[in-house]
Amino acid sequence: MKKSNKDLDDKMGEDFPADLRYSKEHEWVKIEGDKAIVGITDHAQSEMGDIVFVELPELGRDIEQGAELGVVESVKTVSTVYAPISGEVITVNTDLDDSPEIINSSPYEDGWMVKLAMSDINEVDDLMTAAEYMEYIVEDDEE
Repeated sequence: MKKSNKDLDDKMGEDFPADLRYSKEHEWVKIEGDKAIVGITDHAQSEMGDIVFVELPELGRDIEQGAELGVVESVKTVSTVYAPISGEVITVNTDLDDSPEIINSSPYEDGWMVKLAMSDINEVDDLMTAAEYMEYIVEDDEE
């Protein structure tokens, strides 16, 4: 089905920072040198509703691209978060332990989940740009 301009305009109300890369599972990645900051997208958190619990991986854990990174629980559902990129967990956002709702209010800033020391920078090429992610969401919503 062809995307209408109205569909794209509706999605423009959501937040799609251009400096991030996005996965089909609705995670985002911010690259800082050889490190990657990871979280879930504004679209994901809005679909989930109020987030009440976040389970994050242990420090030092090596995670492969596509593997389970953590779990986010909302009042509506429990969702697995997948690693959009491979690497070693070097920092977790411990603020989410006591205030998981930060993801709802600030998914791209204060609501980040983990920082990884990337093992393969080329995996970034597998991820979508903001424009590609926006189109992906519109197509996904039409199905």
